[in-house]
Amino acid sequence: MKLRSTLLLLLMPTLSLSAYAAEPASCAPKSYEMALKYQQQSAEVMALQLQTYRLATERLAEKIAKPSPATKPAVVLDLDETVLDNSALLVRDMQQCHDFTTWDTWGEWEKTGRPKLIPGVKAFLDFANQHQISIYYVSDRSQDNKSYTLATLKALGLPQISANSVLLDTGSKVQRREAIEKTHQIIMLFGDSLADFAGVFKNHKPATEQRQLVQDQQKHFGDDWFILPNASYGSWSTATLNSWNSG
Repeated sequence: MKLRSTLLLLLMPTLSLSAYAAEPASCAPKSYEMALKYQQQSAEVMALQLQTYRLATERLAEKIAKPSPATKPAVVLDLDETVLDNSALLVRDMQQCHDFTTWDTWGEWEKTGRPKLIPGVKAFLDFANQHQISIYYVSDRSQDNKSYTLATLKALGLPQISANSVLLDTGSKVQRREAIEKTHQIIMLFGDSLADFAGVFKNHKPATEQRQLVQDQQKHFGDDWFILPNASYGSWSTATLNSWNSG
């Protein structure tokens, strides 16, 4: 027994070092942790979400109080991080040192994941539905998984969920919005990415150009365009930061 105990004591440092050596020297996806904490846990993001949909409800009430347009009015919303909170998947991948920005876990999430609703969205959609406003959900979720997405949206109690109102990745969002405009007047757009509003924001433009485009289009924000905060992912993630030089 003494010999075995002595051998174990001698081997323990080696075993401990081996265990540590088996772990990755660094976990690059851990760099997403602060953004995910802000997106999922901060009261500030929740406040922004509630604020956005409250303002949108007030603006919609103003719009429908005016004489009805010749074409039936509609509101168009992106799904992910606009209607649905998918942060649980992103956090799971990050904690497992898996880069969620490769989106290789997304298909399974569409099928079996349980996203939550963005705060404020249900009240806004119910208001729109009660006032006979057509609702369209335009998302780049997989068309192959459409039945699962429809089931998820129905389980969350969202209004006007059907194969015709949920338009997934079958072409550009510009094309899908144009298809809606053949029968409806889009009076409001919602998204977490600028490309959810207009094609001019596509094609991976640098952040400086994107910011100038926002300046050019500023009259839309808070009127017929409503953007939701998303610190988890976006085209901005590759932008270069500017540093203060005290010299």
